[in-house]
Order: sequence, then C-alpha cells, then structure tokens
Amino acid sequence: MTGTQTRGCTGGCMGKWHLGTHCHNSSDFCHHPLSHGFDYFHGLPVTNLRDCKPGEGTVFTSGIQLLALLPLQVIALALLTLAVLQHLGVLHVPYPVFLCLLLLAAGVLGALLCFLHYFRPLNCFLMRDHDITQQPLSYDNLTQRLTADAAQFIRRNADTPFLLVLSYLHVHTALFASQGFAGKSRHGVYGDAVEELDWSVGQIMNVLEELRLANRTLVYFSSDQGAHVEEVTTKGEVHGGSNGIYKGGKANNWEGGIRVPGLLRWPGVIQAGLEVHEPTSNMDIFPTVVRLAGAPLPEDRVIDGRDLMPLLQGRRGRSEHEFLFHYCNLYLNAVRWHPPNSSSIWKAFLFTPQFTPEGANGCFHTHVCFCHGHYVTYHHPPLLFDLSKDPREMNPLTPATEPRFREVLGTMLQAAGRHAQTVQSVPDQLSLGNLLWKPWLQMCCPSSSLLSCRCDREKQDGTASR
Repeated sequence: MTGTQTRGCTGGCMGKWHLGTHCHNSSDFCHHPLSHGFDYFHGLPVTNLRDCKPGEGTVFTSGIQLLALLPLQVIALALLTLAVLQHLGVLHVPYPVFLCLLLLAAGVLGALLCFLHYFRPLNCFLMRDHDITQQPLSYDNLTQRLTADAAQFIRRNADTPFLLVLSYLHVHTALFASQGFAGKSRHGVYGDAVEELDWSVGQIMNVLEELRLANRTLVYFSSDQGAHVEEVTTKGEVHGGSNGIYKGGKANNWEGGIRVPGLLRWPGVIQAGLEVHEPTSNMDIFPTVVRLAGAPLPEDRVIDGRDLMPLLQGRRGRSEHEFLFHYCNLYLNAVRWHPPNSSSIWKAFLFTPQFTPEGANGCFHTHVCFCHGHYVTYHHPPLLFDLSKDPREMNPLTPATEPRFREVLGTMLQAAGRHAQTVQSVPDQLSLGNLLWKPWLQMCCPSSSLLSCRCDREKQDGTASR
C-alpha cells in the first residue's frame, strides 16, 4: 500500500483483516492496517469464527477434548481408583493427595470455563482505525454497516485516487445474514450469506456508477481459498460451500483449495466477456495496483506477483508465471509448471494430506488438513499430474503413462531449488510462543473493567471514513 500512498492514493481497508494488531505492547499496532499503508480501517483485526457467534459451536473441539476433557477424565479415574483402594484397605492414600487431585481438576475446569466465557469478547471485536467500536462484535446488519462505510469512503475520495480493500466476512463461518436475507435462499444459511454478499457488491458497483467512476476504476473480486469442505454442522448442514469437480478444499493445495474466482471489471480498458485461462495468483494484485498507480515496485525484496494488465488487455498471450509454488504453512507442498509453447499444465506434489475418514474429500477428523508428520504422505518421486487433461487430479502419472515423466519432474525440481534460494528465513508466526495468549497485548474497551471487555459504539455516529 505504501507504493500507492507515495502517489497520493488514499487507502481504506474494511472487513476481515486477519493479521492481528500488536507485537510488543497493546499500543504499538505493528500489525494493524494503518501501520501497513492504509489510511482508514473499519473491521475485524483478526478473523470470523464459529466461537464469535453464540450458538454456533466452537472450532476448538479437538483442543478442548485433548487439553481439558481428557485430563479431567484421567483425574476422575485416578480419584475413583484411589478412593476404592483406600476403602478396601489395599492402599493408604494420604488425604493431601486427594486434595491435590481435586485442586488440579478444579484448575483445569476453571481454565476451560474461563476460555469459553472470555474467548468471544477478547477475540471477536470491531475496530475503527485504532479504536474498538464493538466488543464483542454483533452480526446484526454487519454487512450493511461495512457496505455503507465502504460507499461513504468512495464518496469522500471520489475526486482523488483511492484503493479500497473490502474484505468480506461472508462466507467464512460463522455464517450469518441480515434480516432482509435470512431464510430467503433455497440453499439455507450459506445461500443467504452468498445472496447478501452479492447485494453488497452490487451496492459498491452502484456507487461507482452514480459517481461516474466506473470507467476509471478497476474492480477485482476474488477469494483467498477454495471452499472449506470440512465445515459441516452437527446437524449435517454444509456450511463450507462446494468446489465443484475439484479435489480438496481450504488449507490444502489440491485444486479445490487454490482455484478461486478471479473477476475483473474496468469498462473501456478490459474487454467485456474476456476469459483468461492462464495461471495467475492473488499475489499479482500488488504489482498490478502499484503499476497502475505509477509507483515503482520495491527493490529490496523478491516480488512473486506479476502485473496482470498486459494479460488482461491482450498485450500478452501467456501468463508471466511459468512456475507457481504452492505452500502448506512454511513447507513447499507443490509446484505448477506451464511450459512455453505447450498446452500442458504440470503439477507435482512433494507431499499430500491424508484425508480422514478414508475415502473422504477432506480432513474431517481435524477440521482442516495439517502439513507435517503423520498427517501427510511424502512422495518419492513427487506425485505428478497434467491438469490440462486431468483437472480433478484423479490419475497420477508414471514413467509408464508419461514418457517425459522424469524430464518434467527434473525441470520442476530444479525450478523449486532456484525458488528456495530466494526465500529468506523469517520468524515462525505459528510457533508455540506466538500462539500463546499474551495478556499484555490484549485489547479491551477503555470503558470496560477487568476482562469484561464490552462496549458498543457502532450504534453511535462514529468517526466518518476518510
């Protein structure tokens, strides 16, 4: 965003930020949008979870079972066994042992109850710039509120260059829909959420038309991942969407996890109805926007994205991405190769997730697929597919079925090696130290006492978007 700022472009970010806020104390805002080039923020600094909406369950079921329910069962069994042995006179157990076990059980149970009580207000809140405006967040008319603020942002910046990132909570679970959309779709609450999302996009397009900005504005609609196929409620309701013919989904690199919509509109600049079948990436948004703003790209790092405009305007027939590298967390998981002068699209997996239960199309036992250890299967040689002939990734190639098998894999592994040399080591953001709750980083409404963290300034006339 800083590249566009230098060219006088005002940036607004609304909706789900998902990158957090602080590093060292509750006022440094090192991860906040305003510390990364945006001029205005209204939304969630973290993410939308089932735990944020009362009655929608929790995504921490496995963790609660492992860290709380299982220890409580072990303690209860130990207490019962020791009591029976004491009663039968087989073993003399000092009463302090019983007391310690009871205190341990009370501690585990207390920690569980505190987690269930405080998680929502401490993690699910809305901000406007650096201020909390609603804690915990309310889903009532949330999409309407964010849409109205986005429209206001456009109106206020209609005479100057602007960049608006409207990052919807739809259709991430917990699913929700405002009163005007709830119960209206034939596809349940997921369909309701999609219809409200569609309405919101239409509202933004209407504002651009009204202000006569449509012909001067690039609109890019996409998603960060494929459908979360494991999102199925205890009632059997599918809340994660569908990936059609494609295998897998969110959190893995089968095509169902990484093929996402890429819809662009810019009347007079991009041809209407144009379909591009070349491999592109959401990483391409950054260099595309920076170039459109007339700003230079940073030279102190490798920029993996490519400017999309030559491809979208027909000045190039092929994507500049000859190779794409797909990661599972910090592990290189798969390599995609679209050779020049070839219709083949090769994809090689170094490892694949182990779907559970057997025969499923996802990792239902863990809710998402993990990237290491016994959760994956490593492939030597890598698993190779030609997506131009096998988009469902059902038939891995072998030297017997593909004469160029070893040649293709050799070229792809060499490219992966060159890519690895450009990747700099960075701190692990998913380390245990980073995952643990740090009270000194916790944000709370100024008017709240202790950890109650409750306020609602969304209903008041907050600071207008800039």
